[in-house]
Amino acid sequence: MAGTKALLTLENFINGKFVPCNSYLDSYDPSTGEVYCRVPNSGKEEIEAAVEAARAAFPGWSARSPQERSQVLHRLADLLEQSLEELAQAESRDQGKTITLARTMDIPRSVQNFRFFASSILHHTSECTHMDHLGCLHYTVRAPVGIAGLISPWNLPLYLLTWKVAPAIAAGNTVIAKPSELTSVTAWMMCKLLEKAGVPPGVVNIVFGTGPRVGEALVSHPEVLLISFTGSQPTAERITQLSAPHCKKLSLELGGKNPAIIFEDANLEECIPTTVRSSFANQVRSYIKRAQLEGARILCGEGVDTLSLPPRNRAGYFMLPTVITDIKDESCCMKEEIFGPVTCVVPFESEEEVIQRANSVKYGLAATVWSSNVGRIHRVAKKLQSGLVWTNCWLIRELNLPFGGMKSSGVGREGAKDSYEFFTEVKTITIKH
Repeated sequence: MAGTKALLTLENFINGKFVPCNSYLDSYDPSTGEVYCRVPNSGKEEIEAAVEAARAAFPGWSARSPQERSQVLHRLADLLEQSLEELAQAESRDQGKTITLARTMDIPRSVQNFRFFASSILHHTSECTHMDHLGCLHYTVRAPVGIAGLISPWNLPLYLLTWKVAPAIAAGNTVIAKPSELTSVTAWMMCKLLEKAGVPPGVVNIVFGTGPRVGEALVSHPEVLLISFTGSQPTAERITQLSAPHCKKLSLELGGKNPAIIFEDANLEECIPTTVRSSFANQVRSYIKRAQLEGARILCGEGVDTLSLPPRNRAGYFMLPTVITDIKDESCCMKEEIFGPVTCVVPFESEEEVIQRANSVKYGLAATVWSSNVGRIHRVAKKLQSGLVWTNCWLIRELNLPFGGMKSSGVGREGAKDSYEFFTEVKTITIKH
C-alpha cells in the first residue's frame, strides 16, 4: 500500500467550494491493485449541506434564459476538451479501461454531452391548440423541476455523469450528483472547471461516498424531487422503495444482456472486428469459473499470465479476452450481465429460434443484428424486446433519439426530447378570449 502522503485525496464539492470530509474510503488503482486515492465517505450531513446549496441556487439559475444557460454549458464543454488528455489519463488509472478508450470515447463523449444539450435546449417547442366553438386557446409551458439527484456508475464514470448533469442544468434545475465511490476522480476534476465556466455556486454539487450512506440520504430527501440513476437492478429497487413516499420522478437505466445476432449472410469483414470490440472493450472475472462448473467450454482466455506483466502490475486486475462455448441458455453467463472481457458463442438455426432465445432474458437494453437481407433485418429488429437495435453496426448514437431499455433494463428514456421532458414539469394553460 502506498504511503498516505502519496495518496490523492478527493473532497466533496458543495456550493461552489471543495469541502473536506471526516471519513474516507480507499480507492484502488486497477493496474497495480494498490490504494492510490482517498474518497470522501459522506452521509446525511453532507447531503443536507448540498440540498441547502441547491435550494438557494435554484431561483437564480432557473430564471436564466435558455440562451444564457447554453453559453455556460458550451464554456464547460470547451474546458473539458482542453483537459482531454489529463482526464483520459485519470479515467484510465481510476477505472481500469485503456487510455485509448478513455481518450477516444469517454472524454470526447463527455464534451459532446454538454455541447449537445447546450444546443438542444434552444430548440424545444411547446404545444398549442385552439377551440373555436368555445373561444379558448390552450398551450403548454415547461419549467424545471427543482433539485435533481443524479447517481452514476463505475463503468463509464465521466461519460454517464455528464449525460445526466448536462440536461438537468440545461433545463434549469440544480443538481446533487453521487458518482460511484469506485471511480470518483474525473467527477472531482470536473468540479475544478465549473466556476471558470460560469456555473454559479450551488447549481452543481457533487457528494462522494457509498450507496447505503450518501446514496440513500440523497434518494430519500424530500426536497430532491427526481432521481436519475444508472446501475444495478437491486439498487434500483431500493431507490424505488425510498422515493415512493415522496412520489419522485424516476429514470432508471439498469443495464442489459445484449445479444449480437449474426446470420449466415453477414458481412464478416465488418461483423467480426466490431463484435470483438463490443464484447471485450470494457472490463471484470467470476463468471468464467461459474461457466466451467456448469460444464461449458472455455475456448480461449481465462485468466492472465502474470509473469508477462511488469512487476508493478502483477497484482493488478488483468485478464485475457475470454470466449465461452458449449453453454446452455439457462446458464448464468447467458442470463446475467457480465462486466468483463467475456463473451458466449452459441449457434442457432432459424430467425424464430434466435428471437425467442434473445428475448428469453429478463433484460432488454440493446441488441445487434448482422445480415445483408434487409427484410430479415426489419423483421428481427421489430420482434426483439430491446430499447435499441443496431443493425450491421454497433454503438452509433443519435442523441436526439431515445436511449433506454425494456423489462428489467429500466424505466424511462434519455435523449434530447426525453431528457428535457424528464427534467421539467409540463403545465397546460387555457385562455378564454
